[in-house]
Amino acid sequence: MQRFSITVGDITGSHADAIVNAANTTLLGGSGVDGAIHRAAGPELLAQCRTLGGCQTGHAKLTDGFRLHARYVIQTPGPIWQGGGKGEAELLASCYRSCLEIACARKLESVDFPSISTGVYGYPLPQAATVALRAIMTFLADHDYPRRVRMVCHTEAAARIYRQTWNLWYAESKADRL
Repeated sequence: MQRFSITVGDITGSHADAIVNAANTTLLGGSGVDGAIHRAAGPELLAQCRTLGGCQTGHAKLTDGFRLHARYVIQTPGPIWQGGGKGEAELLASCYRSCLEIACARKLESVDFPSISTGVYGYPLPQAATVALRAIMTFLADHDYPRRVRMVCHTEAAARIYRQTWNLWYAESKADRL
């Protein structure tokens, strides 16, 4: 699908209209991609996040991008992996849908996602890739915005898992493989 791609890189350098932050429920910064986004955006992001009153797991809130290239940051707290039987998949899918709903409502052209919950929250990457891609592709099939979505993986190994999952479920021919 031309509206979706997978790449390896540092999401803080993204030039998308919005980048997604795999935040914690306080929205006040943390480790991993959350800490990197807060550092790159500057103290103004933390100040704005303080006014939002946090965010529930599976939901999303929009902030400005401040010192980032991206105009906006969509903050979404992902689920902590607890073995898969505590509703983690639905919460993770809800993260992606909630972010895409914000992007669609704002008519944002482009959104870049990290691999939500697969860092310190321990969500197994193969399962997370399946949930993420299903949520993204289902949303894009029914909506005109965003026009471009990228999965920005921190490592080539993670990107390989996302590509394999894409190829398994969404590539209709060899030419469609990522």
